[in-house]
Amino acid sequence: MIRFLFRSIGLICLAAAFILVIYDGTKSIAGNNVFITSVRGLWDTLNAASLASLRPLIEGKIAPFAWDPVFVSFLSAPSWAVLGGLGMVLILLGRKKKPLIGYAR
Repeated sequence: MIRFLFRSIGLICLAAAFILVIYDGTKSIAGNNVFITSVRGLWDTLNAASLASLRPLIEGKIAPFAWDPVFVSFLSAPSWAVLGGLGMVLILLGRKKKPLIGYAR
């Protein structure tokens, strides 16, 4: 059951990454410039209030240095790369185990 959940969420993440690649590509072609949607831009578009409330949570609970070098670099990454990487990891976690050769079960 959990493998099915990992695979389905991974497939949704890969589909969203593909949509974001197409979105960035058409925006770049139309503007004659390279446009890359960052995670921060996507997060602001979807829910800006949660991003604003996340900073005090990370600085207070984890560590003050966790926000600026770590999480800010994550927020500046391309959104299609983050979603694609997450989708690949989830699909690999949800794959079926290879059967053992030569062992009886």
